[in-house]
Parts: sequence; C-alpha cells; structure tokens
Amino acid sequence: MRRKVSQIFGKIAAFKFPKPIQNFINSNYVKYFKIDMSEFKTPGEYDSLTALFTRELMIPRKFDEASNIFISPSDGVCLECGTSNLRKALSIKGHEYSITELLGSALGEEGARQEEFGYANIYLSPRDYHRYHAPCDIEILSALYIPGDLYSVSVKALEKVENLYALNERVVLKCRISNKKIVWLVFVGALNVGKMKFIFDDRIQTNAMASFVQSYEYENLSVRKGELLGYFELGSTIVIVGEKDSLELNLFNSKVLKFGDSVGMIKA
Repeated sequence: MRRKVSQIFGKIAAFKFPKPIQNFINSNYVKYFKIDMSEFKTPGEYDSLTALFTRELMIPRKFDEASNIFISPSDGVCLECGTSNLRKALSIKGHEYSITELLGSALGEEGARQEEFGYANIYLSPRDYHRYHAPCDIEILSALYIPGDLYSVSVKALEKVENLYALNERVVLKCRISNKKIVWLVFVGALNVGKMKFIFDDRIQTNAMASFVQSYEYENLSVRKGELLGYFELGSTIVIVGEKDSLELNLFNSKVLKFGDSVGMIKA
C-alpha cells in the first residue's frame, strides 16, 4: 500500500497544472514548509512540484576543496553518527539497524571481515534541497538496488519501526576513496518519495514495483568532490558507512547540514 501511495503521489507531483494553479501550489508548498528559496528560482518558475522538489542551485555552493576533507553530500540533519557495534548502528537513540542487511551483497569481502564501521544518517526533510553530490573524490565500483518497503523515515517512524533503513527500498553505491578504503553511500527511499535518480546510470529505477535485487558494476567511473550524483523526488535519508580507518567524521546528533559543509576527514 505504501508503495502504491508513493507512486500515485509521484504522478500527481509530476503533473504540470495550468500555470496559475501550479503557481498557487508551488507558492503554498514553499510557505507551508518554510523553504528558503534564496539560492533558487522563484516558485512560479517551476512547472510541477517535482521540478520544485528537485530544484537546481542557481548559486554554486562553495566548499573546502582540500583532497582530505569530506563534505556533506546533501542538505539535511544528522540524526545519528558513530561507530557500529557488531555491525549494528543506531538509526536514532535506542533503535538500531543492521549494516549487514542495509548493504546486502554490496558489503563484499571488505566488509565481511569487519564488525566496526563508521556511520552517519542524514535525514532530508521536505524543505531541503534534494540533490545529492559526491562527498569527496570517489571511484564508484558498483550500484546495488535493493527492493523494499517505503516506510516514512521521520523520527516518529524510526521510533516505531526497528531496522527501518534495512527494510526500505534503497540504492547502495560502493565507492573507493583516496586512501583506497571503501565507503558506502546508501540512498534510502521513503513514503511519498516518487523516485531516486542517478545521473551516471539511468538503468537504476526505483519505486517501480521491482521485486528483485539489481546490481550494476562499473569500471573507471570517477566522480569529483561536489559533482552531482542524483536526486530524491522528495525528502529521504542518506546513510554514509565507512570501513574501519577510512573516515574521521566530525558530526553530532541533530546537527543541521548543508551540502558542501565540511563534516570530516579522510584518514591517511
């Protein structure tokens, strides 16, 4: 049911209403969620809610370009961060998710030999900028689509549903960073998130009633820090998982983030 509702919502959001009606919808959405549009076009310039959700920055964000600085891949708020215990991480205080289940086969041999991982959960609300970018120079080794449910990923939902991130539909990017360590970027679908898009591979289709895991391998697919990876068609969550000694994250719970903020360092 949640998947069907999300598909219907996605179709409505993508519909282009007559301009006066669309202007009314967009303006009220911006007012209701108190969206800061100072970096974007005016609400009336977007021809659908989806176009507004996935809006592009008109003013490029500046960030620390030093090769060892790890930046936030998106806007949002850090709900939890830390080091996993026996491959268990916190979604929010008192509630866990399984890194093994979250990553699926993308865990690979590198992860299978470890029980401790650094992690951070970034929640994107409906008011946030919904595009996501490379948090450092990365080589994308693979993308794994894992079908699942579409529970809300709000704090209230995380308090009710244990292991929620590992239950929802998601896409796992397995990446190699400059110190040759592996970092996984996990893009978690959610209720009313119509689709997740990845600009480097249009074969990755989400919220499409797929019932089987799909894996895509890449050779020589490098993305520079800050470059666009894709976007959510509404808010959701990005989970960053790093193998041991890959990253030193400088985050804390409830920290508000903007894409481009320095959030840690790549370990030498």
